[in-house]
Amino acid sequence: MVKRYLDLVSLERALAVLGEAFRCRPRTERVPLEEASGRVTAAPIFARLSVPAIHISAMDGIAVRSAETRGASESRPVVLTDAVRVNTGNIVPPAYDAVVMIEDVWIGEGTYTVRKAVAPWQHVRPVGEDIGESEMILPSLHRIRPHELGALAAYGVTDVEALALSAGLIPTGSELVPAGTRPGPGQAVESNTLMAAAHLRALGVEARRYAIVPDEPDLIRAAILEGIRENDILIVSAGSSAGTRDYTASIIAELGEVLVHGVAIKPAKPVIIGKIEGKPVIGLPGYPLAAFTILREIVTPLVARYGFPVPEAGTVEAALTTTLHSDIGTDEFVLLSTGRIGGRWVAVPQSRGAGVQMSAVRANAVMTIPAAKEGVEAGETIRARLMVPRRQAEEAVLITGSHDPCLDRLADLVRPGGVEVHSTHVGSMGGLLTLKKRQCHTAPMHLLAPDGEYNIPFLRKYLPDEEIVLVCVAEREQGLISREGATLDDLPALRYANRQKGSGTRLLLDYLLKERGVDPALIRGYEREFTTHLGVALAVRSGEADCGMGVYSAAQALGLTFTPVATERYELAMHADTLEDPRVRACVDAIGSDAFKQTLLQMGGYRVSETGARRVLP
Repeated sequence: MVKRYLDLVSLERALAVLGEAFRCRPRTERVPLEEASGRVTAAPIFARLSVPAIHISAMDGIAVRSAETRGASESRPVVLTDAVRVNTGNIVPPAYDAVVMIEDVWIGEGTYTVRKAVAPWQHVRPVGEDIGESEMILPSLHRIRPHELGALAAYGVTDVEALALSAGLIPTGSELVPAGTRPGPGQAVESNTLMAAAHLRALGVEARRYAIVPDEPDLIRAAILEGIRENDILIVSAGSSAGTRDYTASIIAELGEVLVHGVAIKPAKPVIIGKIEGKPVIGLPGYPLAAFTILREIVTPLVARYGFPVPEAGTVEAALTTTLHSDIGTDEFVLLSTGRIGGRWVAVPQSRGAGVQMSAVRANAVMTIPAAKEGVEAGETIRARLMVPRRQAEEAVLITGSHDPCLDRLADLVRPGGVEVHSTHVGSMGGLLTLKKRQCHTAPMHLLAPDGEYNIPFLRKYLPDEEIVLVCVAEREQGLISREGATLDDLPALRYANRQKGSGTRLLLDYLLKERGVDPALIRGYEREFTTHLGVALAVRSGEADCGMGVYSAAQALGLTFTPVATERYELAMHADTLEDPRVRACVDAIGSDAFKQTLLQMGGYRVSETGARRVLP
């Protein structure tokens, strides 16, 4: 029986094992030119033709002997009788060695009056000017770009010798259902191999997905043998951990050899690196973010060893907005939203849960907390590896604070203009404090002061003497979301889904409870926190809670009942100079647009009479 996690190895050691255990020599295949874009050349490609194949004119004009034009000028033109009219691309007859542009010559009856001298071969494209026959067009191990196909065709190339590498992807798990199927209790949609296939194809690897295999050793064994026969690399999704139904490691050991079982990284500790019939076998963890980590940190370097170029978006030095704690002895990868604020980069950590796929969707970078560190302090400069082109990251607008579903609609509205909104939900107070440190472009908030005023008292307290602009997104209805129409008076008898400390919704609840003389300790679930309105609504719909406070649009989206309790002012707060940033200005302009107001009305629960209105402090 294979041992579980026999000595965790470092990521560096795991990658070294891959290099030591496998020769990583890819196959090659002839590929028709029309299918060659994105493929990697297995050998240099040489021109089969010279282009141009003969001297041709680069201009409309007349072909001449350059020596006969010597001294020609506007004041002392030279009259020629021996010249040939040519157009761009025409052959220049062998007797001539230059072309005079048509605008520099007067053509008469059998004469050509030249007003500008030309040097030998001026305005002539000589044989092989572009490329000569047998000259190298592309080197080996080059990923062919779309525009290069035209050049290859022009130079006589009809097919190319390309690297070929195939990867089989086997999903395992009795709880898995195919994409497009609504999962029942205890089930999950199989998504890891879909993600892995796309990741591999982007690298130029042929990816072959197999059917879901239940947690039955004989079926998994048969699937692995089939996958090994048909592919150069095999990736088995799930079954790599230490559970009673995790068979991948034992079957790999039975059919070949387990080289590594467990790497000191987080997420993705239970990864397997194995060898069957001389071929690499990678066991992916089942959690999506863990699988994504292995694809990025282990599978991609493995593919690179076969000669496939791996594009790098680059790195930036960024200030971390939040303190992150980590375990000594484990390299931890944290997904980030990064953007430029003023002249510096800022990095906002995404959720670190291994099963939270939206963290990867929202992220545009990743950082590493080294195994030797217990964490990273807020404000510390970290190195962020970009997951998108740098230019795209530079267009990010960091919005940190209170959550509202309409922010997603705002992001969609400004996206065609190239602006990418990265919204992080830390509550209104969290956003205010982030704004104070200038670690976000703008902070959405709806902070209710004891006097009934929204936002301004808090801004005056925490950002005194700073010029702040508040842009009203909407006046929105807050209320109780439930399945059966709960009211505030019902709360002591119900299970409640609360928002996180510092959120405006939490402050509103506390304000209303205080008005009624209700002790929060009497509310069951008061300490159970969710970071979004939709999170509260989902808890109610699933039966995890009986009710929770949130916006109308969240209740409507999930078909729940909504009992209004307050109308509040939901605003974006920003430093006044931030409005000079064209990205932020695009968001502010979009908020005031008819299109956004119409979207709010369609979502329901919003009043738009103040949408786009500004208040300025002090």
